[in-house]
Amino acid sequence: MKHTLSVLVEDEAGVLTRIAGLFARRGFNIDSLAVGPAEQAGISRITMVVQGNDRIIEQLTKQLYKLVNVLKVNDVTEVPCVERELMLLKVNATSTTRSEVVEIAQIFRARVVDVSDDSLILEVVGDPGKMVAIVKMLQRFGLREIARTGKVALTRESGVNTEYLKSKEVA
Repeated sequence: MKHTLSVLVEDEAGVLTRIAGLFARRGFNIDSLAVGPAEQAGISRITMVVQGNDRIIEQLTKQLYKLVNVLKVNDVTEVPCVERELMLLKVNATSTTRSEVVEIAQIFRARVVDVSDDSLILEVVGDPGKMVAIVKMLQRFGLREIARTGKVALTRESGVNTEYLKSKEVA
């Protein structure tokens, strides 16, 4: 199972290297990684997605807390969150296929950020499922390049679990 960890760390040189090293030494791959300043000066938030069962994630959390610059670790996998990623996608778009590519982009609320004679670059923002879906839809046109940020996530203060609500709307 994929777990999303939100880790608050002191903003000092080498912290990310130590965290990545901890995962590498234990043979774990980080599927997604995003790092940036947090709400408090001198603190950074690292959001990472890793594979593992609950026991493994609990062990990794304990190991993370042993690192000097780690302040707080939260597994937000089962917590109501707002999750987003950014993706830039360069797709083939000739004069005959361009309108169809733009139509698909509009359905996904993607923005066209560059146009050439034979391609478009799209900017897509959304949850990870949206990223997978638009890539699948555009593959038939030919994807030249993809650049994705890691997932970022913040817990919902409202406690509203939109994923749960979505599943109830279908029923």
